[in-house]
Amino acid sequence: MWPYLLRVPLIDRPLPTFGLALAIAFLLAIWTTARLSEREGISKTAVYGFAFCLLPSCLLGTKLLMALSARDSLAGTQPQFSTVAASSALGGYWGGLLLALVVSVLLTRLWQMPWTRMADAWAPALALANIVGRIGCFLAGCCWGRPTTSWIGVKFTEQAHWNTGVPIDVMLVPTQLIQAGLNVLSFGFLFWLWKRRAFAGQIILAYLILYSLERFVMDFWRADDSGSLLGCSVPRLIAIGVSIPAFTLMICLWRRAHRSADLEAAIEPRPSSL
Repeated sequence: MWPYLLRVPLIDRPLPTFGLALAIAFLLAIWTTARLSEREGISKTAVYGFAFCLLPSCLLGTKLLMALSARDSLAGTQPQFSTVAASSALGGYWGGLLLALVVSVLLTRLWQMPWTRMADAWAPALALANIVGRIGCFLAGCCWGRPTTSWIGVKFTEQAHWNTGVPIDVMLVPTQLIQAGLNVLSFGFLFWLWKRRAFAGQIILAYLILYSLERFVMDFWRADDSGSLLGCSVPRLIAIGVSIPAFTLMICLWRRAHRSADLEAAIEPRPSSL
């Protein structure tokens, strides 16, 4: 599609559209989180420092997952791991997200910050950033879909094929744009829910459930090699492993929150009729 935006003057190097999209997505996520966190009494400075510390863990996690899954069924074959496409790719989003969650728990404990409120502010921001990121995927030609004869099918350029290995002789399902659209819906829902949440931590749990469902379903239409294990793609296995405990925890905390609300309503003194 449009893997390079322009050539940078002075250094005469092309500016990757995907890299620019990732930078915009990250800055947009920080800005959105800072705005939401401020309503929770968390300073913008704390959010900026938090994001600065999380960025290396995000990048490390994506590369680690790519290293583990970019093999032929994890059987020791590395078809494209040393190519230009693999070395310049971001990697696996799941890896960056999960490692960032672990690091965020450690950072909030170290800085004595409320993790659930901070994570709730990050959740809509992640969905918003994913919109930009998936558009960047489409422009770069990565994360492509399966061949199709439908009217929604798209063809990529030779430059995209050279960079990522995307097929250019057939029409492909635009999974990147479909996922971008799904993230638009997720962002809208999460932002709506953020104002009506029943307990702290509900929004980040909702995001994990929504993204897991999105990735599980979309993997049926994605044709890029994300690695497989036990006959199932690695991202789909991670989606199952994340969504089940997240949904279980969501139900338990939601019930506890409603029991607490009912108890408070029961013991609240009623106005005298005298």
